[in-house]
Amino acid sequence: MHHIYHTEGIILGSGNFGETGKYYAIFTRGLGMIYASAQGVRKMSSKLRFVLQDFSYIKIDFVRGKDFWRITSASKTNKLQNLSRPEIFGVFVNISKLLKRLLAGEDPNEILFIDLLNGLSILEKSKAKDELRNVEAIIVLRILNNLGYIGGNEILKDFIRSPFEEDLIFKISESRAKILHQINKALKETHL
Repeated sequence: MHHIYHTEGIILGSGNFGETGKYYAIFTRGLGMIYASAQGVRKMSSKLRFVLQDFSYIKIDFVRGKDFWRITSASKTNKLQNLSRPEIFGVFVNISKLLKRLLAGEDPNEILFIDLLNGLSILEKSKAKDELRNVEAIIVLRILNNLGYIGGNEILKDFIRSPFEEDLIFKISESRAKILHQINKALKETHL
């Protein structure tokens, strides 16, 4: 008998395997970065077909198989529903690619998960292009900081303090060039 793990997660991407299966990259609250499969999910009769969508925030149940995780059930959370707007979607895809690149394995990081949810909630409400760019910069900065790639920097301390608050997007304009420099420097140092 397998133990069932219940958690929340954000699907960062997926790919097809076999005739009707899919595998997913999911950043979860309780388990960290998980790569899991779902058999038969591409069948028209599958109950999970419309729940397991890329870039959605869901409640999900897993079992650990011999070699990989298997999704047993999932349900929508009704949060982060507006991230599919074209102007926001590109930013979310970039953040997802960064997370897949930096999160190596199953290492729970609830602080990062909560921070990411707060950032994506703010991103979801953003309208102007400058505002979207500012939110993206703060989310990326906070991801890098949370994973230990940003050191103690006096300029950045207001942008990486918890919790992630909406007023940060208005403060970033003054320090945007310095923040982007620190992000690029940290990304270069990851060697990924």
